[in-house]
Amino acid sequence: MKIPALLVSLVCVSCAGYQLGGVKPPSLAKVKSINVPMFANSTLHPRAEAVATSAVANAIVQDGTYRISTLDKADAILEGDLREIKYTAIRGTRLDTLLPEELSNTATIQWTLRDARDPTKVLASGVSSGSSQLFVSSNLQTARNNALPEALERAGEALVSKLANGY
Repeated sequence: MKIPALLVSLVCVSCAGYQLGGVKPPSLAKVKSINVPMFANSTLHPRAEAVATSAVANAIVQDGTYRISTLDKADAILEGDLREIKYTAIRGTRLDTLLPEELSNTATIQWTLRDARDPTKVLASGVSSGSSQLFVSSNLQTARNNALPEALERAGEALVSKLANGY
């Protein structure tokens, strides 16, 4: 009695467009492991490339579609460049609108996924960005440093979503 019901439910689910396994883009079907070398830093923010590289590597591990690997065992190499960290005022003080109380920061990473066997072959490329918000305090530099990892985490998640899902 239970087996026919299970078979009927499996047949119905198979028609619903669901599939087992990953939904990687067709161009990345053979990629199972990725090497993530240190990203470049085109901004003036010191050591931001280490935070960006770590954020992207963590996003790859959390997603689970790909494995992080050493260069000699990797199927692909993910090269990145932290291009821009942009700050925008969200809210100003009541009496002086030029003095912001809250800022938004947006971090932009330009990336290229190359074939590890033939580095001239580009498998995927794009630009991913992420943002976060911060309150302006007496030490603006510390507030910016504390908000940057969150923006880079979101940029890393957007990058991995593009690699793992195609969007």
